[in-house]
Parts: sequence; C-alpha cells; structure tokens
Amino acid sequence: MLKLDDDIPYINKPWGYERIWAHTDKYVAKYLFIEAGHKLSRQYHEKKDETIYVLRGPLILELGPDNENDDVVTIGLMEGEAYHVRPEAVHRLCAPEDFDVELIEVSSCDLGDVIRLEDDYGRTPDINA
Repeated sequence: MLKLDDDIPYINKPWGYERIWAHTDKYVAKYLFIEAGHKLSRQYHEKKDETIYVLRGPLILELGPDNENDDVVTIGLMEGEAYHVRPEAVHRLCAPEDFDVELIEVSSCDLGDVIRLEDDYGRTPDINA
C-alpha cells in the first residue's frame, strides 16, 4: 500500500514528535524528531527489541544504570550510526542543547511495553514513552 507523507500522522511528544510509518504484525518502524536540549524518558522494555539509526545528529544515548551499583554510560552516535537496544536494557535518547536529532527506530511490535524510570515532563511511569 502506497503511503504519502500526509498519510503518516504526527504524534506530538513533549520532546518533539514521532511518526509511525510502518506497523505490521512482525515489526514497527518510526521516525523520531527530538528537539535540541530535550530527551525521552529513561526507560526499559520487558519484550520490545529495537534498533535505532541516526539520520541527523549527534544523538546522545544514555545506557543504564541496570542496577543500583552501575553508572550511566553515555555514547554519542553520529549520522549513519546505529545501535541495538535489547529488551530490559535501561536507555534514554537525548538531543544536545544545540542540535535537533532525527532518527529511525525499528522494533518488535510491543509498543505499549515501556517502563519509565525517570521523565523530565512529569509523565506517569509505565505508560507510552
């Protein structure tokens, strides 16, 4: 089925927006736009398996902590770089103060599988990122 840009809705988020441009019974593909200086929730997924690909960056990817003795590890991803986020891995996607970030996320179909650990926008834990 042919989809035109106007057929792919914008889903506004406090950090920018997302557009789900493919949703099948096997995978979901999203375009995410993160405004400069904003970040998604620190979160993990029990089942959802996702890979991100940076279209425009740099993207700041925070990993962990996975337990109380761990520190947060920060990775910078540039345009054209990808990262696989496995289920149960604590992570957070961030845009630097002076750059918007655009990325593609391809994942399993578990869209409601979001456990929020921290959120800058006061959203309730355990509900869609």
